Amino acid sequence: MNWISEVVRPKIKTLFKRETPDNLWIKCPDTGQVVFHKDVEANQWVIPGSNHHMRLSATQRLALMFDDGQWTDIALPEVTADPLKFRDQKRYVDRLKEYRAKTGQVDAFKVGSGAVEGVPMTVAVQDFGFMGGSLGMAAGEAFIKGAETALENRTPYVLFAGSGGARMQEGILSLMQMPRTTVAIRRLRDAKLPYLVVLTNPTTGGVTASYAMLGDVHLAEPGALIGFAGARVIEQTIREKLPDGFQRSEYLKDHGMVDMVVHRHDLKSTIARLSRLFTKAPVAEELAA
Repeated sequence: MNWISEVVRPKIKTLFKRETPDNLWIKCPDTGQVVFHKDVEANQWVIPGSNHHMRLSATQRLALMFDDGQWTDIALPEVTADPLKFRDQKRYVDRLKEYRAKTGQVDAFKVGSGAVEGVPMTVAVQDFGFMGGSLGMAAGEAFIKGAETALENRTPYVLFAGSGGARMQEGILSLMQMPRTTVAIRRLRDAKLPYLVVLTNPTTGGVTASYAMLGDVHLAEPGALIGFAGARVIEQTIREKLPDGFQRSEYLKDHGMVDMVVHRHDLKSTIARLSRLFTKAPVAEELAA
């Protein structure tokens, strides 16, 4: 009996065992619905049943935005890695190494140049996967470099914001990126170039208090968390219960903080249309005629 249970049965199980990848299924954070990974990917990382918009990496976002998924990466300035020699549970430089290995990026920003439905455009993406998309010196320099590229090429500048706020490991140097990025936006405005912001989940803290809310038009993905302080902090401060859906994109649209809530499937066409409107560029039909 032992021979059958300990030798024969394991061999039979091994014979018919099938290897299944760990990411074959995705569980919806809203409803708990389990969906086939490839179905979600084919739907631009939106859960088909619940319409939950999953977070995207910077590379995924740029691939969805640009025509044929083709763009030119903009080289970003290098900055001092650890200006304050910061340490908490681990050294800041070690955290940076960890996230750089994990994401394949130098920091939280990626900037690309290319065409969106035929419209030349400069697009910057803040990647929440890199230290919560936090704003430090590297991110500030990247945002400014994107604005300078838009000025040089005379294109609209589009930002996909997604961040937990300023990077605490860089202290006051992080906070100084708020006025610096504001000056870059002012230069775009003086040059009469459109600056469009797409607020993704989440966009909070010092990023919301600066360049994320200074666009000519503010778009937001459905269900995105957008705010400065957290809901619990606000409730403790004002000693009142906040309304349902507070700080979500739909609530902010109803109260005038966001211009449009746009499904991910429609973002590309909406941004291209707005860019043509601001730059007075001809539409495809006019070019064909």
